[in-house]
Amino acid sequence: MKGRAYSMTTGMGFWNFEVWSFIVEFAVLLGGMMFANMLRRLVKPLRQSLIPSSVIGGFIVLGASALLRTMGIQVFQVFTLEILTYHGLGLGFVALALKTEGRRRSKKANKDVFNTGITVVSTYLLYGVVGLLITLGLSYVIGNWAAGGLLLAMGYGQGPGQAYNWGNIYQTATDYPPFYGGVSFGLGIAAMGFVASGLGGVIYLNIMKVKGRMKPGALHPDTAEGLTVEHITRKDEIALTESLDKMTVQIGLVVLTYIGAFILMYAVSIGLRNMGGVAYGTVMPIIWGFNFLIGTLCAIMLKVILGFLRKKRIMKREYRNNFMLNRISGFMFDLMVVASIAAIDLSAFSERSFWIPLALLCIVGAVATYFYIRLVSRKIFPDYSDESFLALYGMLTGTVSTGIILLREADPLFETPAAKNLVYQQLWAIVFGFPMLLFMGVAPRSIGMTWLVLLLLVILLIAMVALLFRSYIFRRGRL
Repeated sequence: MKGRAYSMTTGMGFWNFEVWSFIVEFAVLLGGMMFANMLRRLVKPLRQSLIPSSVIGGFIVLGASALLRTMGIQVFQVFTLEILTYHGLGLGFVALALKTEGRRRSKKANKDVFNTGITVVSTYLLYGVVGLLITLGLSYVIGNWAAGGLLLAMGYGQGPGQAYNWGNIYQTATDYPPFYGGVSFGLGIAAMGFVASGLGGVIYLNIMKVKGRMKPGALHPDTAEGLTVEHITRKDEIALTESLDKMTVQIGLVVLTYIGAFILMYAVSIGLRNMGGVAYGTVMPIIWGFNFLIGTLCAIMLKVILGFLRKKRIMKREYRNNFMLNRISGFMFDLMVVASIAAIDLSAFSERSFWIPLALLCIVGAVATYFYIRLVSRKIFPDYSDESFLALYGMLTGTVSTGIILLREADPLFETPAAKNLVYQQLWAIVFGFPMLLFMGVAPRSIGMTWLVLLLLVILLIAMVALLFRSYIFRRGRL
């Protein structure tokens, strides 16, 4: 019937709130980010803090939703926020991994990328050691969850996506005592990581200014990005508008690659389910918790296939566009950050056993990272130590985007290799960091197993530090 305004299948009117609930929640998240961006531009201290708009927006939305809940108004379904956090991480990494590569890197550049990957892994291990020392020690005093310190490596090192993934795994565990409130605890660490990133970055930038190490023309909010046509599109790429829009093609490639990752994870899960026992209880959460890693591997496989088709001239044009893939990943990461912070359950912090561990983990983690990365930057990347510190410290307390934000203050045109090191180090970080992923699932099984994992993390940390400083040690004849 003409003018009918309800679904033929469900009979639900389109004016029903359930039809609009997701759009409303989505709009609130985006509105929070845009309002935060406006505040960041208008309030100078907020702008100088270098805290990303998505982080500020997340705290605004969190506070507003908590206030509305006291009035009986529920703005968000927690499930929606958790799903956006989980899939935002995976889709963002797939978009980054699908980007086309430029010229082959030099031998020194490859070495710097390798060292960056080792730096990242060694910092994760440092988080694991520091975190477990704190929570294991406190478990004998206030009885908190002994393995919870490992969430420092996920919250600070990997960001809110992985903090949520592992917090959820620990919270819903069935084959060992669950960590009630694990999601909020992990997301709390991730949220404080962004604060630590901004504070540490501002401190270091001020030291650079006082010592006269800042380059002239450092980036300001109104400075142009210097983009050219070549940055946006290449001659051999498909047209912007054909029968299928170019952006639609990019989104299609990202989503279909991510679905390929889902199919792969599902197939592995069937095999694990048939095996049962420890394999199912330990490895299954790791597989689904590292959806972004499986997605990255699927993206690499697709790149190989597309490269082969281009080489054989079966596919004559390039369908991927780096500029648009960057925009997709940026949107996904911003959405992931604001949703993850908004998903924090503040009522979980009414549990006093949260307060001391969370405060110690966040403070000690930030201080340890600051001094460790400063040492590494001076010894391993002496030609651009300041830029390396800002990029690595920002990433290892927040996300890649946080590292880029800090780096742009000192290197606005990315003239040093620091930015590229962050992008290309992922493969080495995955290879050397894989043992720690296994430890994440093993540590909570018993207090004895937690102590064993701490010992293994110490051994791995010593090995990674020795590997990182190999040339420095050998050059001085100490080994």
